[in-house]
Amino acid sequence: MKKLNENLSEIFDVEPIQIKENKSTEIVTVEAGNDIDTDTNFARENIKQLINKGNKSLEELSTVANQSESPRAYEVLATMMKNLADMNKDLLELQKRKRDLQPKESTQNLNIDKAVFVGSTAELVKMIKSNK
Repeated sequence: MKKLNENLSEIFDVEPIQIKENKSTEIVTVEAGNDIDTDTNFARENIKQLINKGNKSLEELSTVANQSESPRAYEVLATMMKNLADMNKDLLELQKRKRDLQPKESTQNLNIDKAVFVGSTAELVKMIKSNK
């Protein structure tokens, strides 16, 4: 690939593009579970990684499109931009779904109009004294 890049650069009389080869691949094991926080954090990190890689690719693709001035390259660039925008929306949607799935805490004040005590007066007096 490097030799081809140099040959094409020589033929077209342009500077060769430096290609960084990143061959590191990380395998992540996923444990099956019903923990909402773990699952959403895992999905969130995956989406963030995809967005970061997409942004890097978008910059490189933008350079290629500008240099080639090909309509197809601009079409691919526009598609990638749309995909990145969709991933950002997915990230926000994930937070909304997480909030919907978590149990809601009741913070409402209860207003009791009528309370009825069932028991003897001795039990009522004993309960009142224990609260003081």
